[in-house]
Amino acid sequence: MSLADRIQQQFQDSIATKSAALDLVAEPIALATERMVDCLMNEGRILVCGNGGSAADAQHFASEMVNRFEQDRPALAAIALTTDTSILTSVANDDAFSKVFSRQVQALGRAGDLLLAISTSGASRNVLEAVDVAHEREMGVIALTGRDGGPLAERLHEDDLLICVPADNTARIQEVHLLAIHCLCDGVDYLLLGV
Repeated sequence: MSLADRIQQQFQDSIATKSAALDLVAEPIALATERMVDCLMNEGRILVCGNGGSAADAQHFASEMVNRFEQDRPALAAIALTTDTSILTSVANDDAFSKVFSRQVQALGRAGDLLLAISTSGASRNVLEAVDVAHEREMGVIALTGRDGGPLAERLHEDDLLICVPADNTARIQEVHLLAIHCLCDGVDYLLLGV
């Protein structure tokens, strides 16, 4: 197989994964969008966490909310819990890496806020602990995951939302996660601005 053929295969696999996910994730993404708008309109905040590529996705989502997506609008309250290196390293050093997000949720989260928890495997311990603390703080949770949802799907309460990509390949899951994040951002703008 040539390198060009391999690249074409990557594109085809990505397209196939997105097609397979469409019917399963469209409705949960729509519900999550409505939940986010409701949270924001009631002076709530969206806290976002994840590891590795999911950390980048968390930052991407927060930047689109605070700054803008495709249209100018007032800033929306979103905080990526992946960005403060002093908090991350002090918690990991003094306590445990599994607490790097939960300590921030404990400090910043309020009843009525939302946690957007991103984990391709659904098994990231620090994300799971953040979900537990979010529930203690009476926050809703939107889980963006893959495979079968893993322990993250099992941790969700009845009012929480699961957006689960039906794939096993991490790269393919992350590609759908990015599209889902763009759909969330577009949906928020649509519901707020009507265009």
